[in-house]
Amino acid sequence: MKLVLPNPGLEERIPSYEDLERMEKEEAEDRPKWDNKAQYILTCVGFCIGIGNVWRFPYLCQSHGGGAFLIPYLILLVLEGMPLLLLEFAIGQRLRKGSVGVWRTINPYLTGIGIASMLVSLLVGLYYNTLMAWILWYLFNSFQDPLPWTHCPLNGNRTEFVSECQRSSTVDYFFYRVTLNSTRSIDDSGGMHWPIVVCLLAAWTIIWICYIRGISTSGKVNELKNPKTWLDAGAQVFYAFSIAWGGLISFSSYNPIHNNCVQDAVLLTIITGLTSIYAATVTYTIIGFRATEKYDNCISNNIVRLLNAFSLPEDSITADNYETAFKHLNSSSHDIVLGLDIEKCNMQRLLRVTCIIAFIITLLFAQNSGLYWVTLFDTFAGSFPLLTIGLFEMIAVVYIYGIDRFNADIKFMVGRKPSIFWQVTWRFISPLIVLVILVFYLVTQAQQKLTYLVWDPDSVGHVIN
Repeated sequence: MKLVLPNPGLEERIPSYEDLERMEKEEAEDRPKWDNKAQYILTCVGFCIGIGNVWRFPYLCQSHGGGAFLIPYLILLVLEGMPLLLLEFAIGQRLRKGSVGVWRTINPYLTGIGIASMLVSLLVGLYYNTLMAWILWYLFNSFQDPLPWTHCPLNGNRTEFVSECQRSSTVDYFFYRVTLNSTRSIDDSGGMHWPIVVCLLAAWTIIWICYIRGISTSGKVNELKNPKTWLDAGAQVFYAFSIAWGGLISFSSYNPIHNNCVQDAVLLTIITGLTSIYAATVTYTIIGFRATEKYDNCISNNIVRLLNAFSLPEDSITADNYETAFKHLNSSSHDIVLGLDIEKCNMQRLLRVTCIIAFIITLLFAQNSGLYWVTLFDTFAGSFPLLTIGLFEMIAVVYIYGIDRFNADIKFMVGRKPSIFWQVTWRFISPLIVLVILVFYLVTQAQQKLTYLVWDPDSVGHVIN
């Protein structure tokens, strides 16, 4: 006996298979379509693969024992990420609507799921575009010779180098003092930092331009016993796939009704997983090379001082500033391409006027305390909300829309019923995993004191507040 909650009026709210076939043949829908399958796949790849793969994933690997983190990540990639990915692809393709429309069609009381997805997309888009503004700032400054972050500037009297720079490193000084002019705490706003305001305006202008034509422009083993390792791995899967953001549902709604969404989900899972591993491999290759080069000193207790003495951005990476350092690696042009794909997709469903409103909101990040606000958004916007939305999405499809109806839909669209793997994961494994991760997340956060790293100009680096 299958549990399906009462859902009166569903048959009247969703188009029948005959209606879908007729609309497909007569092109009765006014909604645009993808020019070809490659355009759709590349857009989804651009939506999923971005700074989270080249920045967040290597950081999490480093935080949880390196290669040991790959075990829970790959497990959750298959048992959590891929089933949810297919679920969003299939439901969007079947109901031919965006995120809000899909859940409202299933049941009007589920409209909040779509609205929550839009809000998460907005929150993530706000601070992601701030990262793009920082990248633009580095891009503009990279045309200088020598690069401004390779040497300490002279003081006002031009008699010696700035002491704050000498106590830290040229790279850190340029990021924290020149780029952001960071204050000592999040409580001290420090006023607006106008160079970043200008870069934010440029970044949002780029996004605005990209809206004009819509979709046509998108082209260690003990660690395994640590619940937080699995928590971070699970959250990273949501983050890497952009699940529960609503964008994938919208993209799939533009597909032909008989598009093979199962194949799309498997393909995108492989591409996203391999990209994350590749990015981590490249990152650790760089770090390993520099560590080997300075091996004699690395085994001493002065590893932080040694690393900060390197001239390249990646050479200032330590356990404490790893995440921040990755935000200003000298790979601006690559990050702009990746970040742009994500930005175009996250904000696809919002009106272009939202760019103006979003720019005003992101002025919060252009304050001298902006770095701490970005860190706050990054810590919370892409974890708890995504886990919650993902859990409700699975409950809605399996127990409110009906798993039998969903299986029949996929058989109609693809030509065959989903295999036993999909059945087991949708009904039991994936919801249970997400629920356990969500509970662990809440318990972990309740037991921890909220702290953050600040830049103290009187010390040699970060101080925990």
